[in-house]
Amino acid sequence: MSSTHFGFESVDETAKAKRVRGVFDSVASRYDVMNDLMSMGMHRAWKLYTLAVANLKPGDRVLDIAGGTGDMARLFAKKVGERGMVVHTDINEAMLRTGRERLIDEGMVLPTNLCDAEALPYKDGSFDLVCVAFGLRNMTHKDQALAEMNRVLRPGGRLLVLEFSQVAEPLRKPYDWYSFKVLPRIGSLIAGDADSYRYLAESIRMHPPQAELKAMMKTAGFGHVDVHNLTGGVVALHAGIKC
Repeated sequence: MSSTHFGFESVDETAKAKRVRGVFDSVASRYDVMNDLMSMGMHRAWKLYTLAVANLKPGDRVLDIAGGTGDMARLFAKKVGERGMVVHTDINEAMLRTGRERLIDEGMVLPTNLCDAEALPYKDGSFDLVCVAFGLRNMTHKDQALAEMNRVLRPGGRLLVLEFSQVAEPLRKPYDWYSFKVLPRIGSLIAGDADSYRYLAESIRMHPPQAELKAMMKTAGFGHVDVHNLTGGVVALHAGIKC
């Protein structure tokens, strides 16, 4: 059997999705509070920057992958307007349900689908923009997921990947201390789950760094890929254009 990583642990490929699902089932109800605490609110600025780079216009069709509690879907929907479409998806039912309820509470009824990014249930060329924010690192076969994202984009359409990445060298020691000492404690106190946030820290270290992810996107069929390092590389936004 083939193996892959679940944080720093080696697991069978067939087990990873279930383990990741367990992490997000555990944290779904406190996910937004934890995002604010562990990023000191910076995740909101990162998402607004992504929205600016998306440069959407009324009528655009957007696919939000690993959309979770709906932050990006909400921002996109305001830009594309009634003539556009934003499809809110996630592989995790608890996260998707939480996001859908939040969107409805704000008066937004968007198409919401439970689906796997590695086998998207959409026709070729269906979307002008695909976005995955803080979800790619949890996918087992990232190359397959990127190829699927490329497939469902129209020619000239764009993929935005917002993800934790490799921080600049001067920040690595304090960042490691925060990630492995402080973050699990916050997870324990606020979400009652230290292990899930320890996995978060480990999964970031196992995710491809900026140059490697850029190369993977080009292999998947994106002819031009820009990399935007945010907050010293704590997060990177990769923006690819489909050939």
